[in-house]
Amino acid sequence: MASVLLIIHLLVTLALIVVVLLQRSEGGGLGIGSSGGMGAFMGGRGTANLLTRTTAILGTLFFVLSLALALINQGTRQPRSLLDSAPAAAPAPSLPPAPAVPTN
Repeated sequence: MASVLLIIHLLVTLALIVVVLLQRSEGGGLGIGSSGGMGAFMGGRGTANLLTRTTAILGTLFFVLSLALALINQGTRQPRSLLDSAPAAAPAPSLPPAPAVPTN
C-alpha cells in the first residue's frame, strides 16, 4: 500500500512541477504592483484559470498523500537510540578470586 501511494505521490509531484512551470509569470509576486492591487489577485478572472485550478488540486493531493504516507509509515520506524532497543542488562560475570601471592 505504501509503495503504491509513494508512486502516486511522485507522479503528483512531477505533475505539480510541470503545471507550475507552465504558468505565465505575471511579475510582482501574488499580483502586488499591478494596477488592480490585491483585488485583481482574487478576482474572477485569476481564479478561473485552468492552470490555477490544476495547481490547487495537485497541491491538495500532494498534501493529502504526504499525510497519508506519514501516517502509514509511523508504526514501521526503528528505535532511534541503541538504549531503546538494548535488552535488559545482565549481571556482569564475577571473576574468580586472584590467588594469594606469597610475600617473602
